[in-house]
Amino acid sequence: MLPTGFIQDLLARVDVVEVVGRHVELKKAGINHKGLCPFHGEKSPSFIVSPSRQTYHCFGCGAHGDAIRFLTEHHGMAFMDAVRDLAQQVGLAVPESTATPEDRARAEAERTQRATLSDVLAKAADHYRGALKASPRAVAYLKKRGLTGQIAARFGLGYAPEGWRTLAGVFPDYADPLLTDSGLVISNAGDGDGGGEEKRYDRFRDRIMFPIRSVRGEVIGFGGRVLDVGEPKYLNSPETPVFHKGQELYGLYEARQGLRAKGYALVVEGYMDVVALAQWGFPNAVATLGTACTDEHVTKLFRFTDTVVFSFDGDAAGRRAAGRALEAALPHATDTRSVRFLFLPAEHDPDSYIRDLGPEAFDAAVAQAVPLSAQLIAHAGADCDLGQAEGRSKMLAQAGPLVALLPEGLLREQVVQALAQQGGMAAEVLQAHWARRSAGRRPARGGPASAADPQPADDGTPPELQHKDGWRSGGGKGRGRWREGGDRPRIYPMAGRRTPPQTATMLDRCAWVLARHTAVWLSQPGETHEFLAGQPAPYGDFFIGLERVLHDHGPITMPALIGELRGGQREADVADDGLRLLLDRLTAFHDVADDETPEVLLDAMLLNLRKQAIADELSWLTESGDLSDEATARRNALIHLRAELKRGMPAGTGAR
Repeated sequence: MLPTGFIQDLLARVDVVEVVGRHVELKKAGINHKGLCPFHGEKSPSFIVSPSRQTYHCFGCGAHGDAIRFLTEHHGMAFMDAVRDLAQQVGLAVPESTATPEDRARAEAERTQRATLSDVLAKAADHYRGALKASPRAVAYLKKRGLTGQIAARFGLGYAPEGWRTLAGVFPDYADPLLTDSGLVISNAGDGDGGGEEKRYDRFRDRIMFPIRSVRGEVIGFGGRVLDVGEPKYLNSPETPVFHKGQELYGLYEARQGLRAKGYALVVEGYMDVVALAQWGFPNAVATLGTACTDEHVTKLFRFTDTVVFSFDGDAAGRRAAGRALEAALPHATDTRSVRFLFLPAEHDPDSYIRDLGPEAFDAAVAQAVPLSAQLIAHAGADCDLGQAEGRSKMLAQAGPLVALLPEGLLREQVVQALAQQGGMAAEVLQAHWARRSAGRRPARGGPASAADPQPADDGTPPELQHKDGWRSGGGKGRGRWREGGDRPRIYPMAGRRTPPQTATMLDRCAWVLARHTAVWLSQPGETHEFLAGQPAPYGDFFIGLERVLHDHGPITMPALIGELRGGQREADVADDGLRLLLDRLTAFHDVADDETPEVLLDAMLLNLRKQAIADELSWLTESGDLSDEATARRNALIHLRAELKRGMPAGTGAR
């Protein structure tokens, strides 16, 4: 772990305007700088960088942080990699970690291996590009697919020659373990009896090569497509220390500017689809790497845009892929985001569709893509006869787990209403049924609900404690819990990424209460989950980890939670991002007798955190000097929210 004060010293020497300005076109705006936000698509600049605060903030999507956080969020760097990068720029030596010598040696070995593997893969990519130019057959294939030399160069396309050991002429030592570690070479140890001679050969042979780049532009793997007939049609690099299929998207590095220009991400199934779409004026396309769409994929996409369109073939396989993408997207479908599904005719993929019918027809097809809400209903009722009561019941039963994945908000309410109408029943009856089923699987705090009991809301609040104005009683001394929703604007965490202080902060206490009473997390609305997960490291990492552990195991004890969080990451990584320090601090806190329930304690902390976030953003708006209609409307809304919070603000809780 870094010594206390090092991060502050580093950030004091770094100019955030210079760091951000390398990647975002900034223009002077009063005492600040302004540009288009790199974290979501926008046409009017709402992204402000403050030299005086040494932080950035987007009034459109809420992205906020310092120079370190910008590198971690925009480039996907690990925390310590960003620290080292900035320290090198300002000539500051990064002090030795307090981790054990074994931990430091292991972490350094892993960093060295990742850097070396990246160098090996980059050298292979150069070789494949040169081989493409030297192969008339491969060039003819790409021209037949309608690709130009310019688009091939943009994506770094190459060709792996037919020979079994062509890389032996590229790397001086073909037996180097790095060639197998990077997935470029396959090694078989003879006939398996331990005495046979090792056989090594190139993984990719006679294939068009698609370099897979990280969001920082580093080559981390390859996809290879056969030129003629052969199996498999596409061959990917295996999992390596630098390449994880479930986390990466092909073409995302190349699509960053296209996402902003088009305003949405188009997720397709093949590498060639991505390149062909870019050729035809759709530079915003990306592809999964031979795997189903994952939560990590969706999370990464929503860093760049608020709208995602999934494009699938209209056959059975495409429908199955759409179902998996739907489940991955549902937890991220807030009221301000859009997710749609485009199903092409069975005989077409995006590449063939746009070549046969043209970009205008494809653009029109995208405009007619199915909204997430409609896709959810269609997916739940795909195998149901809605003309029969049994079919409608089955559809509603299958829809319940999908609706449960949606964050609380207006979209979720409308989906419930639409499902109830399809099922021929009242929305209140449907929600009560789902609540009973959920209570049967996970008892509520007051014990299992019976059919005769009043049913709780989706977030677990009893009906008698619900209020239509957006406040919920938290129980005890008349305190309330804030619910974002309706026409209230979202409250964004504003704190930058800092090393935790030595005294307990409000976020320390918030994490401690939830660690001791994990079931309380499950009763919180989706907006609270997002608000806490968006807090600066290591707190956001803690709350994200808490959600993951509870999703896998349900409510557990604090020691079990701490153990899961420690074991969920490599020890070196925990030390790097500060999570280990936070976990150590939480285990050192002691229990203090309190008359309040953990729910009420958490409510008080959340209200304080939101109050501070509003104050910070109002200060930002004042300093920005932005007098646009949007900024004025945001300022007025925040002032109104602040007044409401003050009226319902509970007394502070004691430090622990």
